[in-house]
Amino acid sequence: MAKMMKAAIFVEPGRIELADKPIPDVGPNDALIRITTTTICGTDVHILKGEYPVARGLTVGHEPVGVIEKLGSAVTGYHEGQRVVAGAICPNFNSYAAQDGVASQDGSYLTASGRCGCHGYKATAGWRFGNLIDGTQAEYVLVPDAQANLAPIPEGLTDEQVLMCPDIMSTGFKGAENANIRIGDTVVVFAQGPIGLCATAGARLLGATTIIAVDGNDHRLGIAKKMGADVTLNFRNCDVVDEVMKLTGGRGADSAIEALGTQTTFEQSLRCLKPGGTLSSLGVYSEDLTIPIGAFAAGLGDHRINTALCPGGKERMRRLMNVIAAERLDLGLLVTHQYPLDDIVAAYEVFANQRDGVLKIAVKPG
Repeated sequence: MAKMMKAAIFVEPGRIELADKPIPDVGPNDALIRITTTTICGTDVHILKGEYPVARGLTVGHEPVGVIEKLGSAVTGYHEGQRVVAGAICPNFNSYAAQDGVASQDGSYLTASGRCGCHGYKATAGWRFGNLIDGTQAEYVLVPDAQANLAPIPEGLTDEQVLMCPDIMSTGFKGAENANIRIGDTVVVFAQGPIGLCATAGARLLGATTIIAVDGNDHRLGIAKKMGADVTLNFRNCDVVDEVMKLTGGRGADSAIEALGTQTTFEQSLRCLKPGGTLSSLGVYSEDLTIPIGAFAAGLGDHRINTALCPGGKERMRRLMNVIAAERLDLGLLVTHQYPLDDIVAAYEVFANQRDGVLKIAVKPG
């Protein structure tokens, strides 16, 4: 086996480049995965721009699909050559947070600044790939706590079909789960990027019967219809809050899912809600948010605001791949482009600037 591999590394804000790095050694609880397909996420773009801090020289990426190359001595129930995914969030499930039901926060802490987001909060042991340890935009990735995090890919599913499971699908579905959706609900989903599209699909699977998809891109709104949206609103052509109120007879939506991470979409999500409604926030915010007193009913509206970090672990991945295998959803539609790992810089250029109708890019080593 070769000793070196190609990997996309963070150099400095504005620069992610391909470099040679040693193939990692495998510890007792680890697994070495040969990456067959990975992808670029919006969070990677935040890293590229310097909006989320990571160490220089770190391999970026957190969405692995591949084949087990080597297993640690303590890892059982898997075999070399087996096709697997691992969640973008790969907790060890031993922490207080994990045992308290929030495994994605496994080991998270606040720095002395006491501020959230990029200003002091680090999701540590939960989100490790491309954050604290080398990530997946490489020929190989080392999966820690492999027993808890490797999930076999069901027979007959392609890499592209399961590529959304490690992060985008898990995150989008968590947004729908956090929206407290009940059968017959009206749900507004702000932003129909890959995560928003998965949130739209998740809302449908959970029983919402009026799903309102919001975006400024008509092409993405068309895909939202395929993902389960009943109504699409282009915010460039209408006042979204007014339209939601008309569609609900003035009652407001039961819940809103915010999947972009801006003050505008957060505020509009809140203004769309009925009294007692839920705002499910999925956006990665790079600036402080403010909550308008009117939209928040001065704190008296019985609103709930839920946030989420992508759930990981092999059971989460198993359930998501079951949805794909049962043909409840086809997320292969979201893979619009394919690039070899050698062209990762060009792939970032297309994805970061949202060119050529890109939704997700399949990045393939070799």
